[in-house]
Parts: sequence; structure tokens; C-alpha cells
Amino acid sequence: MEPKERILLKSNELFNRYGIRSVSMDDIATQLGMSKKTLYQYYVDKDELVNAVFDIILNTNKSQCLECSKKGENAIHEVFLSFDMMQEILTTMNPSVLFDMQKYHPSAYKKFQDFRNGFLYKLIRSNLERGIKEELYRSEIDTDILSKYRLFSVLLSFDPEVFPSNKTNLVYIEQQLLEHFLYGLATSKGEKLIQKYRNQRTKNLVR
Repeated sequence: MEPKERILLKSNELFNRYGIRSVSMDDIATQLGMSKKTLYQYYVDKDELVNAVFDIILNTNKSQCLECSKKGENAIHEVFLSFDMMQEILTTMNPSVLFDMQKYHPSAYKKFQDFRNGFLYKLIRSNLERGIKEELYRSEIDTDILSKYRLFSVLLSFDPEVFPSNKTNLVYIEQQLLEHFLYGLATSKGEKLIQKYRNQRTKNLVR
């Protein structure tokens, strides 16, 4: 593995475990078994490193989201596939990461905002429109308003003022928010599918 790739992987691991602010360039160099001087040959400062790590995360998430859209049997199945993907991220992510990024690394946070307000917005709106066509979501919903509502409700679990708890609760909080959102959209036909995929997830978790 190339040194640059090793640095990115280790940095991502440490940021997820401890938060961005708590991890110094010294910590990263020590964990990699390299000198800080060597580390700075690849990344001029921590801000550049955070941006590089986040570029990889966003590109990976984008690919995974598009894959969920392709694999989804219907709009509701697509949402459950996306949640399974998000669950993997949430189980390793420190809730303070977004807050740290917003406060100390604004250029990386700007990338996140652009990703959220551009790619994710279009993805959610496309899912809502698909669900309406499939008669799984109510036809009278406003796709623009509810796409924006969903975007920002997902971030609630990361807000320490709203949920001042540790990361073990992230998945549960997001599951509650998702189910509330889906049931608010669903037709009777859609509700049956929500229940079907919920039961499938429960069975898979028990195994």
C-alpha cells in the first residue's frame, strides 16, 4: 500500500474513533510508525488531510447510494438498502465528526454541504417521485419540501444539543426518524412494504 493511501486510511479510522479535533498530526504519524516530517511531505497540514479523507468518503458514499438506487426493487426497498449502507457508516462514525468539521475545517464542511444539497437532495427527490409513480407514496406530497426535510432530519442524530449521547445510539435514532418519515409518506400499499422490509431486517439482525 502506498504511503499516501496508508495515511488516509489511518486518519479516517482515527477521526471516526475520536473525532477530528482530538486527533493531531503527531497522533497520526505515531500510529503509522512514521515521522511527522514524513507525514508533512504528503500533506502540508491537517486541513489538507481532512479534505483528502473526506473526498474519499463522499465519493464512496455517492457510489454506494447510486448502487442502492439500481438494486432497489421499488422506492421503499431502495430506502431500506440505503439505510443498511448508512448503518455501517454510523456504527463506526464518531458523532462529533461533522461538528468538528464545521467548526475547524470549513472547506471540507463546504464539500459536505454541496454533496448534501446537490447529490443527496436529487437522490431523495428522485426516490419520492419514484414512490409516487409506484403508488407507494401519497400523490399529494410536496417532493421539494419533503426532500429538504429528510436531508436535515438525518443530521439531527449528530447534533449534541438535540441528542447529547454517545455514538451507540446513532443507529437507533436514525431508524426511528426514517420510519416516521416513511410512514408519513406511505399509502396503504406502501405501508405493507415497509412492514415487509422491516421484518426482513429484523430477521437478518437476529441471525
